[in-house]
Amino acid sequence: MHGSIRVRQPTFGASAEDVTPARMPRPLRVVLITTFYPPYSFGGDAVHVQLLAHALTDAGHRVDVVHCVDSFRTLRGRQPDDGVELRPGLTVHSLRSGFGALSPLLSQQTGAPHLKARVLQKIIAECEPDVIHFHNVSLFGPEVMSLAGAPRSALKLYTTHEYWLVCPTHQLWKYEAQPCETRDCLRCTLHARRPPQLWRYTDMLERCAREIDVFLAPSLFAATMHARHGFSRSMVHFPLFTTTPPSATTICVPSPHPRPYCLFAGRLEPAKNVGSLIDAWPRMPDVDLLIAGTGSEETRLRARAASDPRIRFLGQLRSDELNAYYTHCVACLVPSAWYEVFPMVVLEAFAHGAPVVAHDIGALAEMVEESGGGVLYRTEDEMVAAVAKLVASPALRSALGASGRRAVQGAWSADAYLARYHALLRATARRRFGDVPWDASVPSQQFLPTGHNGVRPELAHATEARDA
Repeated sequence: MHGSIRVRQPTFGASAEDVTPARMPRPLRVVLITTFYPPYSFGGDAVHVQLLAHALTDAGHRVDVVHCVDSFRTLRGRQPDDGVELRPGLTVHSLRSGFGALSPLLSQQTGAPHLKARVLQKIIAECEPDVIHFHNVSLFGPEVMSLAGAPRSALKLYTTHEYWLVCPTHQLWKYEAQPCETRDCLRCTLHARRPPQLWRYTDMLERCAREIDVFLAPSLFAATMHARHGFSRSMVHFPLFTTTPPSATTICVPSPHPRPYCLFAGRLEPAKNVGSLIDAWPRMPDVDLLIAGTGSEETRLRARAASDPRIRFLGQLRSDELNAYYTHCVACLVPSAWYEVFPMVVLEAFAHGAPVVAHDIGALAEMVEESGGGVLYRTEDEMVAAVAKLVASPALRSALGASGRRAVQGAWSADAYLARYHALLRATARRRFGDVPWDASVPSQQFLPTGHNGVRPELAHATEARDA
């Protein structure tokens, strides 16, 4: 074990019962920096950043999102079907370099956004943000946290969507085979066919982390694991959120599949452990398994499931396409073998009234136990029994699904998150400055009810920023 475990619970207000976001004297200027952002994205970190951008603009704030298209293209190599969204109050800066894949590779190796530093500094200087919120910045490097150009009054937050701060492969997934309990980073990195990051053997990360005012951990488990693996800064427990469709919407949507089914939604990678579902399915009652997602394991998993007609692969689905599958599934299955941080798939299932049957590992146990919205298992026998019980008892399925939905309508809702977020910003500003700068300032423009979300429609645009 390395380091002591320091997890701070928020002490700045906003209980689950008091979820009305506080009204700010003026709109805040917020910059969200992330490697991936829809549609140039793969997983839940980008989904959360988009939800946060929407929630902040709906609350009247001015939001700029900065993300790296080169990183997405380096890993996927093709243009996504959808374009970057246009939304009032939101500007999306899609960074591209003339050097293509060399830009994120150089950042990954050196820890600094060399080929994008100039454009990043320019964007931040022009935005004059009150808040800079970092998310997954793995292919910008830790130096992005200390870039010049930010006003001294800007607060800096960092949300730990994975374990990049303590793990070169980001997942604490040792040798691509098991959860990491003891560090062997160099050998594990080479086993994952990644070049070693020499900056991890210097004080760069510790130095850059001093620039951050508050580190946010979506789960208590994630905060604890960061401390155990040597991260020296304390973290505030700050769960993520999702939005919930109206109850009438979920009732009226027809089932997308003619038979009872369980759903897996996520990337088809070894750590997601989808093969365990395929192996167990011959023992399941009369229920199908639908697998939504793509990834490096897809070909192998399709071959593994070829003999079972009850297993169907749906490919990559958009979130709006997934909604009906969540609504009508017997259960959403989360068999992950790695230490999940706070997976969005669980929140999305709960939002649609679907119970979750999850492997008892990482933050999955925390989410299921706090919500009462599912069942945990440790063995294949326990998983088969949990699914069989839900198939046999629609009343149990409905009761668990209702508990999960209540959780995302309460503590894990956008309103609850924003109430905590506003309170965190005020508390952090008082600690750092002695007062709250935006409380004292005279607003140059109040919240304007001219757009659907209270922000002037002409503020909606996207940019493509290029640097040498």
